[in-house]
This record gives sequence, structure tokens and C-alpha cells, in this order.
Amino acid sequence: MTATFDLNTRPDYDHVIQDIADYVLHYQIESIEALTTARHCLMDTLGCGLLALRFPECTKLLGPIVEGTIVPHGARVPGTSFRLDPVKAAWDIGAIIRWLDYNDTWLAAEWGHPSDNLGGILAVADHLSQVQVSRGKVPIPMKQVLEAMIMAHEIQGVIALENSFNRVGLDHVFLVKLASTAVIAKLRGLDRERTMAALSQAIVDGQSLRTYRHAPNAGSRKSWAAGDATSRAVRLVDIAARGEMGIPSALTAPQWGFYDVLFSHTNKDLATKAPEDRQFKFQRSYGSYVMENILFKISFPAEFHSQTACEAAVILHPIVKDKLDQIDRIILTTHDSAIRIISKVGPLANPADRDHCLQYMVAVPLITGNLTADDYEDDYHAAHPLIDVLRDKMIVVEDPRYSAEYYDPAYRSIANAIQIFFKDGTSTAKVEVEYPLGHRRRRVEGIPVLIEKFKTNLATRFVPIRVEEIVNLTNDPVQLEATPVHEFMDLFVI
Repeated sequence: MTATFDLNTRPDYDHVIQDIADYVLHYQIESIEALTTARHCLMDTLGCGLLALRFPECTKLLGPIVEGTIVPHGARVPGTSFRLDPVKAAWDIGAIIRWLDYNDTWLAAEWGHPSDNLGGILAVADHLSQVQVSRGKVPIPMKQVLEAMIMAHEIQGVIALENSFNRVGLDHVFLVKLASTAVIAKLRGLDRERTMAALSQAIVDGQSLRTYRHAPNAGSRKSWAAGDATSRAVRLVDIAARGEMGIPSALTAPQWGFYDVLFSHTNKDLATKAPEDRQFKFQRSYGSYVMENILFKISFPAEFHSQTACEAAVILHPIVKDKLDQIDRIILTTHDSAIRIISKVGPLANPADRDHCLQYMVAVPLITGNLTADDYEDDYHAAHPLIDVLRDKMIVVEDPRYSAEYYDPAYRSIANAIQIFFKDGTSTAKVEVEYPLGHRRRRVEGIPVLIEKFKTNLATRFVPIRVEEIVNLTNDPVQLEATPVHEFMDLFVI
């Protein structure tokens, strides 16, 4: 007989929620490599945000909801004069960080950009530091920001290792919301119960679809979606801090929980599995692994699966620049994730569409020897018809080895190769790049370039003496970690 009632025994919090809360509340960051990488990540992420302020489509979204709003101890948005409540400040900081697709990346079963969490972290830490000083208390030091970054990276990245949200149509910014909620709860001083309540609210909150990242709907929402997610985390933590109850089985509740509603029924393979097989899988415990292995976008403002393809195109540029009209076909050899995300043909509607097109991102450096954020703009595209001519000559193929080593923890490669065939029957060598400049395997080579990128981006907003002051501080780990957050943010005010 079919039951006519629900069993109303309130369960303990799902173990996934408990594990995250226990990690942020009790884990001690001891890895010098993680702290060093977090410092470089801070530099790079802020620099990406400053560069985005050159683009009106981004800046039109920034600032208070109600013009003229005055917020005591408000959080600052780097590179601007805005002083906002932490919720809107997190949105703005997150939006500028992600706008140009130039900040760090994590690639696994799920993809994402863990430095997106910095929007919420900085907004809350800046506000809290000012409040502490106003009450005659000790301000928040930047070391807490670096530790929060490491933990946010870890939560987002470890869950992403084995769990593909893209395969069920969900966007990776769900993990930004979850990770930001955890570390912001810690910054706010919430206890275990309140932290778990906040995390459960983040899980049952509305989750974004990936529609805006893919053909034929790719558009600029993908540039502010993470800012929206980290901002939502700030709001949910505040709600929990005020005593709002949690939802203990937010993930596992039969029929109504995240697993049944969003993580199985839209995926036929998952829907046929037992309930315990439709839950998150974990490859490792939370520590500092993700920050230590994070991928920096050092060379190109382009979707990360294309980074090595762009490097290969730059290598080929001097060989083909005077023979572009003689090209018969271009073979792009890549991995399966690149094919699923960024391989597309047909008209490209906007800059956000172009910076998620593998063929476009290869064509530009083949022609010019470089790829910049300006190269995605409508005017640039219209002025260079050769880009689409070359796109039409490209054939994308998968190398199974590239795909396998992309997922293999021993490699974590993001390989691409390009070979160009000419009408006279000759061809270039097949140029293969397996690890991009921002990979952990290329840290020694990459970090000096990252610092130069930071200096260049700072110079788009600040006079040379301020640039020097910021660079000197961020290059000094002891001084940076001891600097109060609000004093650090003072340096970024216009």
C-alpha cells in the first residue's frame, strides 16, 4: 500500500555539509607553497579585475543599486571609488574578476575558476576590518584573506575533481556559492551549527544553468555569474548569522533534495543508478592541494582549454604569417573537454561568444602573433575578416591520449596541437603544447611573467608610484600577511 504520510524525523546534517564546516573551522594552513601561491593568486586576480574596468559593458553593472547610497564601513571595489554594502561589493568584485576570462582555472570532472570566491572574501573582510577598528579592536589581517582563498579553492576544487555538474546542465558557479559561503561564515565567526545552516541554504538556493556558456546562447552573463554566486553567499551567511534555521538533508532528502532534483533526473546515466551512487564522490580530503596546483592564465585572456592551442598558434605565427592566403586546412588536435565547451562553427554574436570559441582563439594569434582582450570586441572582429576565413579552414579532432591525461592526476595536462597544410601540398610540423605557462609544472617560468602581467594591469588604473607601492607590498609575504585588510584595500581606491 502506498504511504499517505511523510516520516518527519529531522536528520543530522548531510556528511558533505559537516565535512565542509569542520574543514573551515578546524583545518590549519601550514603549506608555505599554498600561501605563496595564494599571494600570487591575489595579485593576478586583482589585476584581472582592474583590466576589466576598461570595458564599458562591465562598468555599467557596477556601483550601488540606489545611486548616492552611503554605507558606513562599506567595502571597496578595487580600481573604483565605490564603497558598497558587502553583498553588492562582492557582486562587483566578482564581476570584474571574471569579466575577461583571465583569472585562474581548475580543470577536472568539473571546470571552474576558484579565485571567483575572492569577491565575497575581500568584500566581507574589508567591511569587518573597518568595523573592528571602529570598535577599538584588532583589524582583520591579509593573512586571513589568503587562508580563506586557500580554503575556498580547496572546497570548490576537491568537489570538482570527481563530480561533473556540467553533465547535468548546471554551472560551476554553484561551487563558488558553496565555497564562498563556507569561508565567509568563518570570517564572520559563525559556529559549526550556523555554518552548516548557511551551507544548507546555499545548496537549496536556485542553481544556475550553463545555458549562457554554450552555443547558441553564449553571452555576457558568464562574465558576472560568479560575482552573483559569491555575492549570494554573503547574503546567505548573513541570514544564517541572524539565526535562520538550516535544512539538514539539503543534499540527500528523497525527492526534494539536491541529489534527486538536480544531480540525477536530468542525466539518464545517473538516474538509473542507486541513490548512493548519485551522490558526490570524493578523491581526497580537504587540505591545500587545489591552491598548490591551480592553473594561472598568464599568457592569454581566453577559456583555459584553449591556452596551449594559443601558445602553439603563437609559435606557428612567424612560419605562416606570410602564407595565410595559401592555407588549405588547419588541423586542431585537442581533448574532449575542449570539444564540448569551446569548439564551435558559425557566426559569433558577441565578445563573450568569441572568447569561448577555440577556432577564433587560434585564428587571431596565427594572424597577429598574440591574443588580447581587445581582440574579442565587435570592432576588431569586423576589421579582420581573415579570422573567419581561417576558422572555416579548421578541423577539430580529439586525441584520446590528450583526453586521458587531462583527467589523470599524474598529468593534469591541457594539451593541444596545431598542424597547418598548404594548397601546394606542404605543411608545417605538428606543434604540440601539453602544459600551459600557468601550470604547476611551469611555475618557475610562469611566476615572473605573472608578476609582469600584474604590473601592467595595475598601470591601467594607477600612477607609477602607486603601482610600485602595491607591487612592493604584494611581493613581501611577511608584510602583506600582517597588513590590515582595510589598509590594503585603501591602496586600490581611485
